Amino acid sequence: MSHLNGKRIAILATNGFEDSELTEPLTAVREHGAEVELVSTETGTIRGKHGYEAVVSRSSSDVRADEYDALILPGGVENGDRIRMDLNAVAFTRHFFEQHKPVAAICHGGWILADADVLRGRRVTSYPSLRTDLENAGATWVDEEVVVDQGLVTSRTPQDLPAFTAKLVEEVAEGEHRGQTAAEAQPEPDPAARLHTHTTVD
Repeated sequence: MSHLNGKRIAILATNGFEDSELTEPLTAVREHGAEVELVSTETGTIRGKHGYEAVVSRSSSDVRADEYDALILPGGVENGDRIRMDLNAVAFTRHFFEQHKPVAAICHGGWILADADVLRGRRVTSYPSLRTDLENAGATWVDEEVVVDQGLVTSRTPQDLPAFTAKLVEEVAEGEHRGQTAAEAQPEPDPAARLHTHTTVD
């Protein structure tokens, strides 16, 4: 398995990450040949909520999205809340979307997407408690194990990791996505039909 050879991937996380949501995607993309760097709010070592320690490769103030082919955002409440408060991390995340590169967020990792203002017209999932935040940021939220929307891969909990990692590898292999979001791809309603029907809003 080497179809990610030459791909360079950033994992963005800080203390309090959900251990398996960092380690399993990391292992999966490395097994397929990708080079991975751990980016955090500062250099040193970060610790997961269950004690896993990871050495930070670079700080969020010292990286650019154009140095990488994809971004992974692990979950964990503390991690998700801390990382979205770091302006450099938010800008780093936003630039992946501006460059149409794959981004994969699981559980509370999706929090930073709201702060990065990249969810308008996107279809996503997350840990259920993030639903309102993500919808307020313009997303359509669904309760599914994995959702893919033009290179954005999202999942809910560690139980979804097999589906999440499989889609992550697939999207990184495909590379940049410059098509429409799921919402943008919806056909415009027929103006004539609108004259004869009433629509309801949930």
